[in-house]
Amino acid sequence: MRRVTGERLTLVVLGLSLSSSWGNGHATTYRALLKAFAERGHDVLFLERDVPWYAAHRDLVAPDFCRLELYPDLGAIEDWRDAIAAADAVIVGSYVPEGIEVGRLVQDWATGVRAFYDIDTPVTLAKLDAGDAEYLTPELIPGYDLYLSFTGGPTLNRLEVEYGSPAARALYCCVDPDLYPATRRKPRWDLSYLGTYSPDRQPGLETLLLEPARRAPHLRFCVAGPQYPDGFEWPANVERIPHVPPAEHAAFYARSRFTLNLTRADMVRAGYSPSVRLFEAAATATPVLSDPWAGLDTLFVPNREILIAETGNDVLAALSALQEPQRQALGHAARTRVLAAHTARHRAAELDGHLRHVRRERSKPPRRQPAFPTHPSMA
Repeated sequence: MRRVTGERLTLVVLGLSLSSSWGNGHATTYRALLKAFAERGHDVLFLERDVPWYAAHRDLVAPDFCRLELYPDLGAIEDWRDAIAAADAVIVGSYVPEGIEVGRLVQDWATGVRAFYDIDTPVTLAKLDAGDAEYLTPELIPGYDLYLSFTGGPTLNRLEVEYGSPAARALYCCVDPDLYPATRRKPRWDLSYLGTYSPDRQPGLETLLLEPARRAPHLRFCVAGPQYPDGFEWPANVERIPHVPPAEHAAFYARSRFTLNLTRADMVRAGYSPSVRLFEAAATATPVLSDPWAGLDTLFVPNREILIAETGNDVLAALSALQEPQRQALGHAARTRVLAAHTARHRAAELDGHLRHVRRERSKPPRRQPAFPTHPSMA
């Protein structure tokens, strides 16, 4: 295990899922981040609500980088009260079942850093704006010492100014490059897409994959991911795969000449919200076509490390006009960028730094206030 200089930290995470990647992007994010965090010499306990839809699709039962414990209901969290109270830091994730109540318990019990890790920040804020407090309330935000956000940019300022977060910091998703090597295989598809069905991504899928597929029957396409409606009519040249487990993601991308990145509507509006699939695909040196959103150019250089597609014509132009040396150069440039800035080890170092900074700030004695207000006339 690789260790770094610094005090060992004990971390408790109450997240949506670590054990199952089915129908969610949280599990792969937690796996990569916490594995790298443990490599830094820290101890991690992950508490996951035991729900039937993940129980039926578990693909990680006994992680070797942390302790995973399942709890049946909210009341059972009491069994972990001492661990939560003693931890150097406790993180509550977005979309945790009964997350509001979980957050209240953590803020009441924890003596270390209390953090909220929002893997869905624009969705969360849209819910709060609509009065939909599913797993977080505005009143809870100031009680978290640290708000870790999948979204950067102006959203961080909004979290601090409008919602009173003491410290809002970007902690983007990442990729474990050990699991996503640049392995080339004979292409099976000209363009692929890997993602769980979402109604607000469906227009993008229609414009940037299904329409091009209908217009180019000689090309091969693939849509992989769960929860697409039954009875949907796919073009004949679009292969449909219901689920690709994380262990097969790299091979999936390796069989794609290009892959498509689609962004949920709330993420597009907020900007600065890269998806984990974007980094996964780039890590395998598979060229990525992405829908446009603010902040994308701060992560990858357009036309050198990534291609931006707004229309079906953009997609077909890339698939037909880009020569093979250019295609490979694009993919390898994206991989180089990921390895330089977006691996799990980069994010674990950022998380380590954020937690230590908050601990230092909390340990400082409060600043003394003058006994009486000083008026300019008294100077």
